[in-house]
Amino acid sequence: MQGKRILLIVGGGIAAYKSCELVRLIRKAGGEVTCVLTEGGSHFVTAMTLAALSENPVHTTLWDLKNEVEMGHIQLSRQADLVVVCPATANMLAKMAAGIADDLATTLILATDKPVLAVPAMNVRMWLNAATQANVATLRSRDITVVDPDDGAMACGEYGPGRLPEPPAVLEAIQHALRGPGLLTGRHVLVTAGPTHEPIDPVRYIANRSSGLQGFAIAEAAAQAGAKVTLVAGPVDLPTPYGVTRVNVESALQMEAAVEKALPADVAVMVAAVADWRAENAGDPARKIKKDGSGQPPALKLVENPDILAGLCASPRRPALVVGFAAETHDVIANAQAKRLRKGADWIVANDVSGDVMGGTRNAVQIVTASGIEAIGQAPKAVIAQALIERIARAFD
Repeated sequence: MQGKRILLIVGGGIAAYKSCELVRLIRKAGGEVTCVLTEGGSHFVTAMTLAALSENPVHTTLWDLKNEVEMGHIQLSRQADLVVVCPATANMLAKMAAGIADDLATTLILATDKPVLAVPAMNVRMWLNAATQANVATLRSRDITVVDPDDGAMACGEYGPGRLPEPPAVLEAIQHALRGPGLLTGRHVLVTAGPTHEPIDPVRYIANRSSGLQGFAIAEAAAQAGAKVTLVAGPVDLPTPYGVTRVNVESALQMEAAVEKALPADVAVMVAAVADWRAENAGDPARKIKKDGSGQPPALKLVENPDILAGLCASPRRPALVVGFAAETHDVIANAQAKRLRKGADWIVANDVSGDVMGGTRNAVQIVTASGIEAIGQAPKAVIAQALIERIARAFD
């Protein structure tokens, strides 16, 4: 964000008050903000407030004699690195889609040659209306980034999608838009993450200590590198990285189906710690297994889960590059090498989980390929993710 210039168009809606915090966050991150306040927006926030926070004049009308003698609206539209419409009302989205330019804000949007990011906020029924969805699809087809609104309670008393995302999330979207083309732009990256839970009865399950942190970090790094990312996530309580499409699953069977549905992909990074076994008969899904008074535990027969990695490698829709993970406590490299050959993967990331690693914030990994071993070493999981994504990008180059 350092030195980046943001033209912020504040639309009319109760969520306009969040634009003030957004200005503060952009400035704190090193960016410069120039605000355009629509007539509707002026009913919720004042030009004085935005001017004080941005330390720049606030523009409100197309009919400013001093500015327009110099074609000020054209200059405003071209000087910014990014045009942000926040909040973007249903009316604003409709005008943008139709190419209407009847005030300063819409004229700027039509005249700009810079990227445009729209952050919608409106009533749930307005957002779900076919007209709004058609307008959003039109804008996205023109390479305008439209951020999906959050779900939640609204000022009107209704609940659902339509809430403006919180300012830190909007800032993240802005930073993402400013990065431009990345190392993996145009690629589809499929990532699996977290554990699986294999049910024994409605309240018990077989699981492992995987936190999902490494897989989520890889998904985030891939999105930051410009890739389209599908994240198939086991049951973990982690926020979805910006720009990532998340598919939540519980069991190995569900993960296998989600992986198949996500294809085709250019790259698959299979980080999830899938349970090797599941209960052959999980019993009545509505009834907990009770003690029978004999003092003996019930017999629990296990069957092997599907091998998702091997199945993907053998698939006719196999991605060009398949990366598996091997969580090992001993003979780490030997076990990883054997796993790569057995599964048919291109690479195996050998993950030494001896000690307090699985579920922690750091990893110690080495990449095992047909041509040798590349050590990344021990580092925070975000660093490991960035190094792996850069290595994947080099492979495509």
